[in-house]
Amino acid sequence: MRQAMFAPLLLIPALAGCINLGLGTSKSPPAMMTLTPESAPADGSTTSGTAQTALSVIEPETDAKLAVLRVPVTIDPSHVAYLKKALWVERPARLFQHLLIETVRARGKRLVVEGSQFTHGPILSGRLIDFGYDVPSHSVIVRFDAIRLMPDGTTQTRRFEASVDHLDADVGQVAPALNQAANQVAIAVADWVDS
Repeated sequence: MRQAMFAPLLLIPALAGCINLGLGTSKSPPAMMTLTPESAPADGSTTSGTAQTALSVIEPETDAKLAVLRVPVTIDPSHVAYLKKALWVERPARLFQHLLIETVRARGKRLVVEGSQFTHGPILSGRLIDFGYDVPSHSVIVRFDAIRLMPDGTTQTRRFEASVDHLDADVGQVAPALNQAANQVAIAVADWVDS
């Protein structure tokens, strides 16, 4: 009986090579990537509004290739890999949602909230289609299909896209280029929302 009690403990050293037990043996990347808004509200700035007029920004939907913390590399129409030594601090769709919120808030024209639980105003959602490096064009591409649902039930859609060309598949070039392209898309979406 005593042997049966200690048998599971004997498996721990064998499993240590297969999983991270939190013992400090895993390697982390030298730096993790995030998105930084080119436009953000000034310190101390305020906006106000009602639940009927506040803009709700919903986290975009994505395909499985973007539902991870890695940067997809499109090799050709049927093959995707991931960029070496490149990890996001959070899922790209979540980072992009926060970038959209900050960019629209920076205009100071409307109350902007995350999610739609407490509002009855317009809703901005959509699908983040591309957010990575494209091998054939040597560029990063950010492609977002936006959906704006108005309180009266009217729905509008629009595709937004930005790219930065002439890049190597290197995290040092790809990270700032993705930030630049994402900001271009966010600014274009903010223009559309405010029109």
